[in-house]
Amino acid sequence: MNTTQKETMKRAEFLRSLSLGTSTLMAVYCLGSLTSCSTGEMDPVTTPPTPTTPGGTTGLTGNATTSAGAINFTVDLTNATYSKLKTAGSFAIIGDLIVAFSTTKTYVALSKVCTHEGTTVQYRSAENDIYCPNHGSEYALTGTVDNGPAVASLKAYKAVVSADGNTLTVTA
Repeated sequence: MNTTQKETMKRAEFLRSLSLGTSTLMAVYCLGSLTSCSTGEMDPVTTPPTPTTPGGTTGLTGNATTSAGAINFTVDLTNATYSKLKTAGSFAIIGDLIVAFSTTKTYVALSKVCTHEGTTVQYRSAENDIYCPNHGSEYALTGTVDNGPAVASLKAYKAVVSADGNTLTVTA
């Protein structure tokens, strides 16, 4: 009885048998080609993960990006991710917006992108304003420019806190 044994060759062994140099092998390895078939067999095709809509345990429901349509989302302020927003002087970047609970205890929601060169802005509690760390533009909590080089205002959105203080709804 004659049995045949199937021989398998790993990709790295195959490339070495072609007399490819070390630098070529490293380039191929760094591109990920060698890791995809490390057993010599084809790995099963995997489906990329399906994007999920904010909600559930994230503390956010609705649409927080301008690319997906009109801004309209609710933040669960009891969720660990956003509970800091119950403290005056704090802020969070949520989708395309900066949401801040000012030191005067009002919520503001503004576009997060500086109108000068597109840097993500920050809330400064000591000054109670919005600041661009890239070139120093300063914005009032209404979104208007207080100090350039930015010349255009940040887009402002409506931010309404629930009666119990546990949710914040932001709309266009």
